[in-house]
Amino acid sequence: MLIALGGNAFQTKGEEGTPENYWKNAYQAAETIVKIVKEGYRVAITHGNGPQVGVIAEWMEKSKDKIPPLTLDIAGAMTQGWLGYLIMQSINNLLIKEGIKDSVRGVIAVVNQVIVSKDDPAWQNPTKYVGTWYTEEEAKRIAKEKGWIMKPDPRGGWRRVVPSPDPKRNNEVEAIKALIREGWIVVASGGGGIPVIESEDGTLRGVEAVIDKDLAGEVLATQIEAGKFVILTDVDGVYLNYGTSSAKKLVKVTVSEIEKYYKEGHFKPGSMGPKVLATIRFIKHGGLQAAIGHLREGYEVVKGNAGTQIFPD
Repeated sequence: MLIALGGNAFQTKGEEGTPENYWKNAYQAAETIVKIVKEGYRVAITHGNGPQVGVIAEWMEKSKDKIPPLTLDIAGAMTQGWLGYLIMQSINNLLIKEGIKDSVRGVIAVVNQVIVSKDDPAWQNPTKYVGTWYTEEEAKRIAKEKGWIMKPDPRGGWRRVVPSPDPKRNNEVEAIKALIREGWIVVASGGGGIPVIESEDGTLRGVEAVIDKDLAGEVLATQIEAGKFVILTDVDGVYLNYGTSSAKKLVKVTVSEIEKYYKEGHFKPGSMGPKVLATIRFIKHGGLQAAIGHLREGYEVVKGNAGTQIFPD
């Protein structure tokens, strides 16, 4: 099973993003993982990094007169260490408390690259939300000052958006598969993976982007032949007409049904759209079941009792 944890689940809207906030949310996620491990599942984990990579970008912007700013791919690698550490320690400590530490080899987070295309249209149309939330007035001022592209977030407020090219292949997947076979809980493809372009001779170079973690999670889930792909975020499922008085939650749907809604434009590209697309791809690539739901209901989402459950036709 591959479980994808949203970056917004680690720093939810309204939280200050303190270490205490991060540890609390990491342990909440770890509780779900440990319950699943107790039932005998082999688990891989991926996570988002939208708020965190945005925070790093802001740190770099504010200190640019003293320290040269780094690129977004390097910032993405930094978040893999940051959030991977939180997830590793939280799961490890709960395994010990539950008395089941010996049932797995351990927990390991890997620095992980994901291949994207230099011809991807995303370079011309930034859609990936990163960083903190602003008012419209603040966003327009920052856009003018820094040259950033700012858009309204469907969750509320305004945020910076950056290119989000489609993931093609997980570069370190064979190592990840070997670790899973050896009994490790693996944290990989963090933040969608470090975005890299592959040259004709096989060499790689990082690019300024943030890959959507759910689309990259699907690539990883398919490559490791996971049976189930679960996306845990800060909303309790997939809705038609989200945010309106006629909103309707989808509870159990086939891949054809949800693909029809996706093509009709029900799910916005910067938020639920990539999550739904990732589950469609996963099922179409041979996955047995996918689910989208809230982190605080994580175990019930995994068990099929909460969130939105997606099945083959």
